[in-house]
Amino acid sequence: MAERDDVYEAIVEKVVVEGRHGPYAVARSGELVFTFSLKTPTWSEEDLPEEGTFVVLSRVTKKRAGWRANRARFLKPSDRQ
Repeated sequence: MAERDDVYEAIVEKVVVEGRHGPYAVARSGELVFTFSLKTPTWSEEDLPEEGTFVVLSRVTKKRAGWRANRARFLKPSDRQ
């Protein structure tokens, strides 16, 4: 399945520290729901996100279970300029 180059601002709805395949988070951008790993190279921050945190998601892939972001980081003020 091909990755899309779109970038999404999303809000973290759930953080799972001990998932079956490692830590991950679920975030929503409008009607779209994404999951993303909290391990490198997907998650590029030192700290883990919390529920309600804004994140930037990219390199998304449609999987059987839904959308997966292959790159994720915290939203920064410069993202909105």
